[in-house]
Amino acid sequence: MNHPIVESSEGVTLLAGGPLRRRDLALALARAPRLVAADGGADRALAVGRRPEAVIGDMDSLTPQGRAALAGRLHEVPEQESTDFDKALRSIAAPFVLALGVAGGRIDHELAVLNVLARRPDRVCLLIGPEDVVFHAPATVTLALRPGDRLSLFPLAPVTGESDGLRWPIKGLRFAPGGVIGTSNEVTDGQVRLRFDAPGMLVLLPKARLDAALEALVPGWRKAAKH
Repeated sequence: MNHPIVESSEGVTLLAGGPLRRRDLALALARAPRLVAADGGADRALAVGRRPEAVIGDMDSLTPQGRAALAGRLHEVPEQESTDFDKALRSIAAPFVLALGVAGGRIDHELAVLNVLARRPDRVCLLIGPEDVVFHAPATVTLALRPGDRLSLFPLAPVTGESDGLRWPIKGLRFAPGGVIGTSNEVTDGQVRLRFDAPGMLVLLPKARLDAALEALVPGWRKAAKH
């Protein structure tokens, strides 16, 4: 079993090495105030004036300047069987993780991050991209959204399910990576209920619904964040 490098009673912001918007980092840190970087994500943090409390990865992307600035905070995981994002996520024990620097850059990196979400359903991790929030769906989830909101489903494994509150119900659909997907469904009711028969389904919402996704996945997170 992997021993946690970072243990937290509150949310953790995990910064990878992809494109970063300052306002998105501020958005994440307001909800998950502890900052951790995955390898080269540490350079992204330093560039915007932030010092992560821990840097986790194989350290093949971190610059010499980053190494010097963050000496004592580096946690090298030298194996090459997994990505730096995976190394970092599995090394964090927290109620939830908000991940940035994971979208809008290299597509192979984005796909690798989505793969990790599907393979680690035990970790509550929400990806914050330029337009979207993405998370791995639990077996059941109820989301407080707004009529007209976009809700997309993308399977990374064969999955079937049921839904309430969507314009196009998903009952009877056999989702699969090379088959049926659920792009651009539409919310018709303030309460959307999703049920799935297996892990592997990713849910994509507008970034403005980050708090709704957090409340669905980590009930009471707002109250916990105040203590």
